[in-house]
Amino acid sequence: MLLHVVADQPDRISTLRMLLGAKFSVSSSLLRKEHNVPKNCDAAIVSVDLRNADNIVALKELAAKFKGAKRKIFILDQKARLFAAQAYALGATHVLFNPVTARSLLAVLIDPSSIELTDDTGGQGARGAASAGAASLALMFAAVLHGQPIDVADAKSAACKISNCVAEEGLSEWLEVVRRHHEGTYQHCLLVTGTTVAFGLSLGLAEADIERLYSAAMFHDIGKAKIPLAVLDKPSRLEPGERALIETHPAAGHTILKGTRGISAEILHAVRHHHEYLDGSGYPDALCAESISDLVRILTIADIFAALIEFRQYRPAMPRAQAYEILGGMHGKLEAPLVKAFREVALNR
Repeated sequence: MLLHVVADQPDRISTLRMLLGAKFSVSSSLLRKEHNVPKNCDAAIVSVDLRNADNIVALKELAAKFKGAKRKIFILDQKARLFAAQAYALGATHVLFNPVTARSLLAVLIDPSSIELTDDTGGQGARGAASAGAASLALMFAAVLHGQPIDVADAKSAACKISNCVAEEGLSEWLEVVRRHHEGTYQHCLLVTGTTVAFGLSLGLAEADIERLYSAAMFHDIGKAKIPLAVLDKPSRLEPGERALIETHPAAGHTILKGTRGISAEILHAVRHHHEYLDGSGYPDALCAESISDLVRILTIADIFAALIEFRQYRPAMPRAQAYEILGGMHGKLEAPLVKAFREVALNR
């Protein structure tokens, strides 16, 4: 395997060469210097400071030389959505954060199942759809942080790719790929979108209704862009105050999207109310059954199921059968006929 390392400092190149050892043929160059990138390069490893605008300009100019590389691994110093979004926008197929270990780097390079292909590199199937979805989510969250407009068309396009993937390959393949390659909020949003689509398909909904479902799922947690990463990605259980902060995200998401072209009233309703329960015990508005739309009732079931089966640092992914049992025990909170209809999706799709 032929690798090329690009870095903005010589010591970054030295560190990566040491981590890679003698397992690969490695060439390297300094950003904004000479760039003798091998024509048949299998993977590019980029380690630069994305806070530097000149570095970003230089990477954009270099992008064409890496076009044929199936893997473009960006190693960043700052674990923040903004920089992850920038890396994906520059063509990253995988983002790692320093300090990187030899094990984590080699896992991405050696294990074929860990390759994430973006739409730009022609990735197909679940991995391609998941990568496109994660990139779109990263850009959405970065836009919120900077007070910029959200690219609604891009988000819906990515969600459509997910929908097509689930329709063609099934929910099980989607869940496996997403849980293997993604983490945190992006993992959750991708799981919810895929699960919601699978549920809608099992109910025999029309294409227009499926589109509304996957759009609502893609945007449902956008309010989490306002939650500090220290709370949102906390590797342990939340304290009561932290939980209260998390519970502000539906209303925050509604505020973020209100007035945005391409976001319908029913999508806004879903974003604000996907944590409401039929018995009025949900949040943020304690709605009761008659005030909760069918779209939200479907989305809420998928959202709870996805939260239970996703991998988190402080606990393993829950088996799907166990997650469904929990849904079945939420008497009065969820629509019983819908929970019953969800059984086939939860266990067998």
